[in-house]
Amino acid sequence: MSLRRAGGGLLAALLALAGSVAAQAPRAVWVWEADSYAMLDAPAVAEEAFDVLQRKRIGTLYLYADAYQGRNLLVQQPARYHAFIRAAHARGMQVYALLGSWHLHTERYVLPRQQKKAVAMLQRVLDYNAAAPAEARFDGVNYDIEPHLLDEWEDASRPRLLRGFLDMSAAMMQARRKSGQTLPVGPAMPFWWDGIALEWRGARKPVSEHVIDLTDYVALMDYRNRAEGRDSILSHAASEMAYADRVGKRVVIGLEFNPGEPAKLSFHGMDEAAFEAEAGKVEAAYRNRPAFAGFVFHHYAGYRRFVGAPVPAE
Repeated sequence: MSLRRAGGGLLAALLALAGSVAAQAPRAVWVWEADSYAMLDAPAVAEEAFDVLQRKRIGTLYLYADAYQGRNLLVQQPARYHAFIRAAHARGMQVYALLGSWHLHTERYVLPRQQKKAVAMLQRVLDYNAAAPAEARFDGVNYDIEPHLLDEWEDASRPRLLRGFLDMSAAMMQARRKSGQTLPVGPAMPFWWDGIALEWRGARKPVSEHVIDLTDYVALMDYRNRAEGRDSILSHAASEMAYADRVGKRVVIGLEFNPGEPAKLSFHGMDEAAFEAEAGKVEAAYRNRPAFAGFVFHHYAGYRRFVGAPVPAE
């Protein structure tokens, strides 16, 4: 091989490597109640999880931080969160407090009579952070409160429930401001809220824009399994990304890995190479967009099954 050809090949390889590194957007994963408590109860389970996730370039865990099966470890045994978060930070990983629970029916928190429960849920995290050593504090908060799970969603109550979500979110953000803490707080938000216009506090705009205005970032539940074209990840994120760019906020693109119908909602059933190809297209499209804050995967157990590393049986 000539030196020219060898040099050209080396340059091409270096350029490809540089492009690959540049394309590696941050990755997070939602870790729900049972998996979070298993990690908090057993450090060895947490270490095994860190090993798997770091191999897959996942740098942030959204770790459940509320009551589950009659226990609330955040309040009753905060040292378990201390140990977990210290261990994650030692590996260069971040930990966000994940709030919201199917078991607790937290979708009801959008109702005026239950709004105080949402604020109290966040306040427990703020109180934990205020008391915890610096190296054991949460790095942020993600709350998953979905009013469309309520039975009332199917009648004429949608605007009322969405205003309830906004009122709840505003109260939670006020609690964060009152605490003096700066950790970012943001919700999981369906991509289709950009198609619902709503008047709230004197302004009429898409619900998605109200939410972006209120919070520090959004985790957009953009559950599609192809990047481009109609009905795709990029098409459904377009308006949220444009608005977040304009107002200086961040968007994390949420992707699904669990079985679901229709099949287009999830990467389940596809191989990992196909997923990475689609994720790469999203990264390439958004690489220079200030709003783009990477991906979050739903959820820990489903993603592990997808990559061939099922959660070990207890």
